[in-house]
Amino acid sequence: MALQFISRPSLVAYVTCGDPDLATTLDIVLAAIDAGADIIELGVPFSDPVADGPVIQRASERALENGTTLENVLNLAGEIRKKSQTGLIIFSYLNPIMRMGVAKFSAAAAQAGVDGALVTDLPMEEADDYLAEMRKKNLATVFLAAPTSTDARLKQIAKASTGFVYAVSRTGVTGAQKQLPDDAQKLVKRLRRYTKLPIAVGFGISTSEQFASVGEFADAAVIGSAIVETIERNPGKEAESVAQFVRSLVVGR
Repeated sequence: MALQFISRPSLVAYVTCGDPDLATTLDIVLAAIDAGADIIELGVPFSDPVADGPVIQRASERALENGTTLENVLNLAGEIRKKSQTGLIIFSYLNPIMRMGVAKFSAAAAQAGVDGALVTDLPMEEADDYLAEMRKKNLATVFLAAPTSTDARLKQIAKASTGFVYAVSRTGVTGAQKQLPDDAQKLVKRLRRYTKLPIAVGFGISTSEQFASVGEFADAAVIGSAIVETIERNPGKEAESVAQFVRSLVVGR
């Protein structure tokens, strides 16, 4: 199943797997898909999530306390795939993938029915082995492009990316923002020179207005911290709360 961006903007929904536990994560993901999420990013909890703000850091801590591993996340992906053909991306830092081994990871991801991966802290200069293994298994390699990236680097990112490109709307860490910076639109415009792939904008999108405004210049919006915060704030009714939030975002498209 290839990654599909049919609605505009498509909704890419991020969850930290294992927060509050893996069974609830499965319910949350299926509820988000039913409510209108087009692609799911399955976040692998990590002990030092440098790109993430306090909301996702706390979720990672809770998931790690539960013993959640990359293997668990891949197993979870397999469970989701039995019930849905929605796009699935493993969203991880490099360390858990290196510990598993890149070849083993790509084989396990393909076996689970995952569509691809995004490795947040993998520099382009060190991605050759990863790209080779992922290509062997026909898995998408999604890379982050930042407003601070030079044109030469954007060109490199576009060349290495398959599936879609993730445009980071601003510098700094993840977290909901009151308003979207102009950087996002400028970055998408610059990226369009180098790629025909769908472009998803993330970092800071938390309202239906922001979600709709992204659709005016990009193919998709990534919602992460706002979903993770919804999970944190609604113990015992995580899945229904996330479904309600997702429906509120996509209602106008």
